[in-house]
Amino acid sequence: MANSASGMAVHDDCKLKFMELKTKRTYRFIVFKIEEKQIIVEKLGEPAESYDDFCTHLPADECRYAVYDFDFLTKESVPKSRIFFIAWCPDTSKVRSKMIYASSKDRFKRELDGIQIELQATDPTEMGLDVFKSRAN
Repeated sequence: MANSASGMAVHDDCKLKFMELKTKRTYRFIVFKIEEKQIIVEKLGEPAESYDDFCTHLPADECRYAVYDFDFLTKESVPKSRIFFIAWCPDTSKVRSKMIYASSKDRFKRELDGIQIELQATDPTEMGLDVFKSRAN
């Protein structure tokens, strides 16, 4: 396990599952959470799961990190995908939780080699499909 600047350990499973998403496209998304001073995998989304399925796994009042494999068509109708890293910190989450997630984010993100686009969201409108589409191109 690797240690982040905040003292948070990153469970090896986080990197392993991310590599499977990136190289084999085994998952559509991964939701991570901090539990007992380490970052762990909370939910793995199957490739057939939708963006709406993904959103249901982000709690309304708790912070999370997530990775989402976003498929889209370019203006030339070429299929592409981008791997998004989402720092989910709703306004209603506890201040301490927000601080822990904020201080651990950059180090955790570096552990996941291959992140292409980062989003920070405090409510669902900040990470809607329209935001994904505009950032992916």
